[in-house]
Amino acid sequence: MRTLWMALCALARLWPGSLAGCADAGRCCPGRDAACSARGWRLDRVYGTCYCDQACRRTGDCCFDYARACPARPCIVGEWSPWSGCGDQCRPAALVRRRPVQQEPRNGGAPCPPLEERAGCLDYSTPRGQDCGRAFVPAFITTSAFNKERTRQAASPQWSTDTEDAGYCMEFKTESLTHHCALENRPLTRWMQYLREGYTVCVDCQRPAMNSVSLRCSGDGLDSDGNQTLHWQAIGNPRCQGTWKKVRRVDQCSCPAVHSFIFI
Repeated sequence: MRTLWMALCALARLWPGSLAGCADAGRCCPGRDAACSARGWRLDRVYGTCYCDQACRRTGDCCFDYARACPARPCIVGEWSPWSGCGDQCRPAALVRRRPVQQEPRNGGAPCPPLEERAGCLDYSTPRGQDCGRAFVPAFITTSAFNKERTRQAASPQWSTDTEDAGYCMEFKTESLTHHCALENRPLTRWMQYLREGYTVCVDCQRPAMNSVSLRCSGDGLDSDGNQTLHWQAIGNPRCQGTWKKVRRVDQCSCPAVHSFIFI
């Protein structure tokens, strides 16, 4: 490359204007633009029409100074906003957070990452503060990883701060599920991809999903005989749903992380 540069400099002294490129033409264009061109040396050592558009890197016909005159600038984003409220009471909804674009990508720079994230949520009380958890059928579930970040207090005013029930775990064998689960690829809903027919999954029942009076989670299937088909739905994508049958109740969940969930 150094030898090529010295040769180009020598040509510039013999033929003024022979090194004309993107800088001299004042051009840097996004995408593929046949009009975004100059007359000069190309990076493939051919003299003639060279280009200053973003696609020239792929086609190999950039002007020799493209990298210097049109440096790649990646997308830069700001910090995430706080999570929004759950929105609706007594029905599955979604938390939303967004982040702004501080610099748009240019000249082939890295594209912007996702600017919005959604996470399923469910508020357990009515606007009047009444507990509505027992009204939820089928069982609503989300990844057990959400339990590690669950910092909200129980919505029901019936909960006492002295309540220390350890909860319980339900094991189910999945019978069926919709194809929408496997299509999920968003960061906070990717866990749905690991739902499979015929696998044993663990679902943890903890506060605030646990009813303050019955100390049970809605849709836990505890009263079923094991042959009854029960229904579940993934929070975050209402089209990801299916059926399972109760295996047993245990004190602690012991399934692999990808097959561990919580009632919500």
